[in-house]
Amino acid sequence: MTLPSPHEALIYLMVVTSAADRDMTDIEMARIGNVLKTWPIFQDFDDWKLIRVAQDCQQQLQAENGLDSILADVRRTLPRRLHDTAYAAAFEVASADLEMPENGLLAARKAHVAGKHKLAANAANGAVSCAVPVLTEP
Repeated sequence: MTLPSPHEALIYLMVVTSAADRDMTDIEMARIGNVLKTWPIFQDFDDWKLIRVAQDCQQQLQAENGLDSILADVRRTLPRRLHDTAYAAAFEVASADLEMPENGLLAARKAHVAGKHKLAANAANGAVSCAVPVLTEP
């Protein structure tokens, strides 16, 4: 199997994040589309490929060890200079519906794959965990 391109790897991370609650909502897909349209890293990516790349990722997720396989491919594909971008892209999608079950576990796995330090992973986990109460307080 061939490795995804760097663009595809970033999209895979966003799809995996969206699928963490087993439901990829229209809001999350719109957020991914918005990232593709507004982030400079995607300026040379053809938007029309998004659906195909997302479907490929979802198929891989359904395979045995699908998540681990996707994350391993992403790590092999993305250069170190894009690790922070990958992390930001995942959390951009996670914030779309302001909830992400088991966010600590998934974020820690993503952090590990991206080569993040444990302290950075804990900080990101805390930021996501705090987002819902802060944004929903009266």
